[in-house]
Amino acid sequence: MRPDTPAENVDHTAEAARLERTAGLYPEDAEALLLQAAAHRELAGDRAGATALYDSLLSSVESLDTPHLVRALKASNLWEYGHEAEARAIIDGIRAAAPRDPAPWVIVAESLESHDELEQAEKTFTEGTRLLLTDVPEPPYATHPLLFGRHRVRRMLGAAHDEWDVLADALHSSPVSLDELHDPKRVWSLGSDNPAELAAEISRLRAELGAYREALSRPFPVAVLHWPTGELTELVAAYPSLGAEYPSHEEHLAVIEGALRELSASGTGNLGIVTGTVPSYEAFAASEGTSPADATLLPQYATTLAARGRAVAWPPQRRTDCWCGSGRAYEGCHGTTEA
Repeated sequence: MRPDTPAENVDHTAEAARLERTAGLYPEDAEALLLQAAAHRELAGDRAGATALYDSLLSSVESLDTPHLVRALKASNLWEYGHEAEARAIIDGIRAAAPRDPAPWVIVAESLESHDELEQAEKTFTEGTRLLLTDVPEPPYATHPLLFGRHRVRRMLGAAHDEWDVLADALHSSPVSLDELHDPKRVWSLGSDNPAELAAEISRLRAELGAYREALSRPFPVAVLHWPTGELTELVAAYPSLGAEYPSHEEHLAVIEGALRELSASGTGNLGIVTGTVPSYEAFAASEGTSPADATLLPQYATTLAARGRAVAWPPQRRTDCWCGSGRAYEGCHGTTEA
């Protein structure tokens, strides 16, 4: 169940408690589960309880996959129940840390925006955009909200379009343009008795709802399964029939990069990579009542890992390590044109 489920259809407090219990049973997924639980706590109005969950995660920050995301969510939540000074301090820290993940940038910028700090929101969106998208030929799916949010705030500020706004317009797929959706002078239906204006506003609202539903329909990436060297060796030794899927580790890595590039070229966005382990795969096979030697189980395992929040976005952000674990920058490893 997603936290965006309407309150009348779910007991958010009970759902948060269920997720917290599940996190205790599956510590490897605790981060993703507790973040969902915190979202339900916020929706239930228990903002102090949500903060306690964020603090419990941050107390073991060395084991977190997304510490900046947790801090950003904590800051946004704190500001909503009167802890503005602490929230601002966290936001300043995130901006100074310059995370390579777009999500923290979007969250703190939207928090500033929601409290009418439009100039600071625009600066934050711009800092994140410049850091993550300078010299990037094709913005990753995860960065689209950064561009769209920046476009929205700049329209409210009355700023002239620049190259990033043009890029946001190009990426926006709705039949109603971003300029129209983000027009601060839009005539809202409750304030007009003109049928033509009402019809135009309904059209815009439908376009916004369609874009929102499209984003929710892809809550986790289309993910390709990656086996580190040792895990793949163990997997094929235990289940020799899978050797047909994985002739060698080098070929396995090349197939991953090739498959992701093909998906990207076909227009598929929100791509990612999940890393498997033999014990986890065997446990998944047991839960499905299937032998781990069944190759048809592999894509299901990848999807399950992605749904559990284990996917890493592809392609990696500029100047970050390659997804293969070589320790080299992606641009000099699988990100080369010869890869």
